[in-house]
Amino acid sequence: MSDKFSRRQFAGLAGLSALGLSAPAAAAESAPRPDGASFPTGFLWGTATSSYQIEGAVNEDGRGRSIWDTFSHTPGKIEDGSNGDRANDHYHRYKEDVGLIKDLGAKAYRFSIAWPRLFPDGTGAPNPKGLDFYDRLLDELLVNGIEPYATLYHWDLPQALQDRVGGWRSSDTSKAFADYAAYVAARLTDRVKNIFTMNEVGRFLPFGYALGIDAPGLTLPPAEVNQARHHVALAHGLAVQAIRANGRAGTRVGPAENITTCVPAINTPENIRATEVATREFNSGFLGVLLEGKYTDGFLAYAGADAPKFTAEELKIISQPNDFVGLNIYAPQTYIVASDQKPGWKPLPMPGSFPHMSSEWLRIAPEVIYWAPRIAAKIWNIKSIYISENGTSGEDKVQPDGQIYDLDRIMYLRNYLAQLQRATAEGVPVHGYFLWSLMDNFEWIFGYEKRFGLYRVDFETQARVPKLSASFYRDVIARNAIGV
Repeated sequence: MSDKFSRRQFAGLAGLSALGLSAPAAAAESAPRPDGASFPTGFLWGTATSSYQIEGAVNEDGRGRSIWDTFSHTPGKIEDGSNGDRANDHYHRYKEDVGLIKDLGAKAYRFSIAWPRLFPDGTGAPNPKGLDFYDRLLDELLVNGIEPYATLYHWDLPQALQDRVGGWRSSDTSKAFADYAAYVAARLTDRVKNIFTMNEVGRFLPFGYALGIDAPGLTLPPAEVNQARHHVALAHGLAVQAIRANGRAGTRVGPAENITTCVPAINTPENIRATEVATREFNSGFLGVLLEGKYTDGFLAYAGADAPKFTAEELKIISQPNDFVGLNIYAPQTYIVASDQKPGWKPLPMPGSFPHMSSEWLRIAPEVIYWAPRIAAKIWNIKSIYISENGTSGEDKVQPDGQIYDLDRIMYLRNYLAQLQRATAEGVPVHGYFLWSLMDNFEWIFGYEKRFGLYRVDFETQARVPKLSASFYRDVIARNAIGV
């Protein structure tokens, strides 16, 4: 498996899938605009993880199997032959890990809830011991002054739903997700005020259902892939309704999507406008329909007979107003120039010499974290954006003195955060940033070979050691600025 098949989107495929190819405004948050030398007052600094990547304890306290349990135990699917059975043992070491967040000075933590921990069969009777773990985690976060941001779905679908109804191929899974969301909202929103519904539909749907790279490893025809994506969008809308109906007043909700990122190749007005149009079209298959309540004419024309089947009522559910939108931003999907040929914009081929990090897919383009939120806010009138993921893998060699001097990660973060600071200085409504990741973890199809953490994890001893980037990020948080 090559690096280009990453845990997140890679150039072209996510955008093409959003167009249907195979192979309304939220309430504004008040924050004064900065003078450009720092981030806005009250800007939220956090870190992020996900359940299957760190929790381990896959057979404890009544947890059911997920599609990633099955997939990671299938020979040849994970590059290093590993799985998430133990991972970071966060299920038992969560207090230590909350301490790592506190040591950074971060005030927020984005984590995901394992659906099969709460509903081992996907539906039916909940598992109280599964909820108990998240009760303990939330209490530990709050006592340490850290605001929890929960994600309901970070890819670990209950295997029972995959077996019974075909997972996201069926709208029954959409309804089951809404029931799960209602249960979480009723029991945890006394402490969780912010909930992300779905994480990276632009990755898990095409990679899992069209390309066979991720769980559940299917290679469906385009029409079935588009229908499955529609069911995910429907699940988001149903979950928003369920959270508002069952959660505490004031609970905020929105998606976390790896937006297909388009960047103007040259910053002229015509190229910027072309990039805005391209961004809307490339994201019509999920983010666009959530925020507009319709699929674009371009999406439907391109998909043709493979377009998803839907009703007006479903579109109404899908487009429930969101309180915020999370954008996961790592690398540019494509650079755009204006064209006098239809559709008025042209994606450019990426040169082979384009610089990248230790993961080949992770091209270094700091301007992407400026343009993506700026364009998204404009074309969809979004009033509150979080960068729900950004970070990089690194070489992360342990030096003779026992330290990890990850200057590559610091370079990446310094340049990306400078561009994000530029965006907020211009009034782009980004209100927080969650660095991926708090610590090294099970990196999906790469197993433990790719390391994204601020803390290095020895997966034999489970020792956590801060990398130099942890000191860098601590300084950024303390100053609320990249500085000079």
